[in-house]
Amino acid sequence: MEHPSPRKFVNGMPVYASRRFDLPRVFGMAVLGDFGSAVYGDKRRNHNAQPNVYRSPEVMLKAEWSYPIDIWNVGAMTWDLFEGKHLFDGDDPDGKGYSTRAHLAEVIAILGPPPLSLIRRGTRSPEFFTEDGHWKSDIDIPKDVSLHNSEEFLNGRNKEMFLEFMKGMLQWKPEDRKTAKELLQNPWLNGHSN
Repeated sequence: MEHPSPRKFVNGMPVYASRRFDLPRVFGMAVLGDFGSAVYGDKRRNHNAQPNVYRSPEVMLKAEWSYPIDIWNVGAMTWDLFEGKHLFDGDDPDGKGYSTRAHLAEVIAILGPPPLSLIRRGTRSPEFFTEDGHWKSDIDIPKDVSLHNSEEFLNGRNKEMFLEFMKGMLQWKPEDRKTAKELLQNPWLNGHSN
């Protein structure tokens, strides 16, 4: 109460200043959850959502989104918790911090180029892609990066299963992501090797 977070009011609703979200050095019980921007996913939306490092492709491109953005979040957060580092950080080489162009370049490096059908849905897509879907931003796509090479703790079949679990969530197109129910039945999550 003595040192409130910086905020302003827009249409009678408080908007709080953001802070960079870094991984904690030690994990423990969650003590704070923020559902201040939560919305029902039944209605298609296209406004900004999610903390920067967890932004899904459809949010970055300003395409309509719904519940599958939460599946992307689960994937990115699972990676963070399991690997102890962000899969995507979006740090722009200009030194000014996060940028959508840097984040998209990282996603392209990990997942390959996005499908044209997704690019065509986004109102911000022309900033980053040509009409035929080629990357046109003035930032290089990171080289020699892959989901497989980024995972550092597992080997053999366990690693393959974990990466398949991650791929079920980290898909360019929201409709290609697994549902929460499908993820709960995933063999890696349930400790099955076949």
